[in-house]
Amino acid sequence: MSTDPAITVDGRPIPLGETDPHQPLLHFLRERGLTGVKEGCAEGECGACAVVVVAPEGEASRFVTVNSCLVPAVGLAGREVLTVHGLADGDELHPAQAAMVETGGSQCGYCTPGFVVSLFAEYYREGRTPGEVWDESIGGNLCRCTGYRPIRDALASLGAPTDDRHKRRLAQVTDAPPSFAHRCTIEDGSEVRFHRPASLTELFAILAKEPEAKLVAGGTDVYVEVNQLDRRWPVLVALEGVRELQTIADTDDALTIGAGVPLSRIEDELGEAVPMFGELFPLFSSRLIRNRATLGGNLINASPIGDSPPALLGLDAKVVLASASGERELPLSELFLDYRKTALQAGEILKAVVVPKPFPTIQRFYKVSKRIMDDISTVAAGFGLWLDDSGTITKARLGYGGVAATPVRATEAEDALVGRPFDAAAMVHASTFLGTAFTPMTDHRGSARYREAMVSRLLEKLHAELTPEAAE
Repeated sequence: MSTDPAITVDGRPIPLGETDPHQPLLHFLRERGLTGVKEGCAEGECGACAVVVVAPEGEASRFVTVNSCLVPAVGLAGREVLTVHGLADGDELHPAQAAMVETGGSQCGYCTPGFVVSLFAEYYREGRTPGEVWDESIGGNLCRCTGYRPIRDALASLGAPTDDRHKRRLAQVTDAPPSFAHRCTIEDGSEVRFHRPASLTELFAILAKEPEAKLVAGGTDVYVEVNQLDRRWPVLVALEGVRELQTIADTDDALTIGAGVPLSRIEDELGEAVPMFGELFPLFSSRLIRNRATLGGNLINASPIGDSPPALLGLDAKVVLASASGERELPLSELFLDYRKTALQAGEILKAVVVPKPFPTIQRFYKVSKRIMDDISTVAAGFGLWLDDSGTITKARLGYGGVAATPVRATEAEDALVGRPFDAAAMVHASTFLGTAFTPMTDHRGSARYREAMVSRLLEKLHAELTPEAAE
């Protein structure tokens, strides 16, 4: 159990003291004079509060940008953080800062610190080609006045990283988050306890003593509630240090993804191997969010409009649920019982997501939303079709979100596709079962009729994309 109640910020240890576990890193830093870290939205939408966390990368390290408004300060005990204050060497600006000055990338300046931090992390990204513009690297940062052209120019102007202190830090080993426990008394006189276990054994021992604890994976949803709804819990347990939740295993039979693996890691490592992931994650919030968010958190949140459930339903995924007494596996379609209600039993956590092999021959993820990027879906769909050598559909999985109280499969339409060739007639036949398959609601994102129309139109879109003559 770690006894070091401090965060190393810009090379200087800052004691946690009596920090409330509900306090985001953003406020912790600003209260200590690091006001270059800005608060814009307090929900991970703008990136003005972006900082870098030094994370393990094998026998070295990497810089990971995160929204400090969604990270509990105490959750970073014993870890290193870099802010916009710690990038320059004395009066000499860091290349990311100099580039923003030289290209005119700052106007009012409010968003500038977050952009600079994202540019900084991109500057050192392994595999980056100098001069290239990877928009994802600044995709979670918003600018309301300058416009993005000069900021993209700043990104394009960055050369290869020099052998500076930051690059030398990346060559050093960074350990995984150690076990840590913290408690404090807050203003109303009550005690708040925080735990960061390093193993499932530790986690289950904590849950045995604290059965009502609030579990926090990436925090990208929980800390929105803290910031916007003033939610508070007597006990918080952070899962990011639990090593069993951080693994990815690829075998002949299945791909098993730990529930605590950040989405950006899944995107980077599996986006090509599993095309569904390659289509899903660029539409899943921003890179800043995906650096913290997890599959486990997104699934257990059990939102009917979550992005990952339809995609995973289309892959015929299963989930592994674990407790102190053992593990059990069930189809993902059986995890969701009702609106934001899951099949988790007392003392259980979601340990892993299992994607069986062979993967679908055809995989597609579609998201209907007001904006193309960084938006909440009106309707989402994940389609998986398994075809034999003759082109006949042997298995189908049609997963939808936004059309019922839970993410759901269109089972009758799936059955209607099996045994048929992948052609327009099969799509029309399956669509006859989609019209009455769900009970969508009307809200500010779309009417029930619109959602009903999208259910079958997305299946038609799948066929049109893969059979161009069908769209003529």
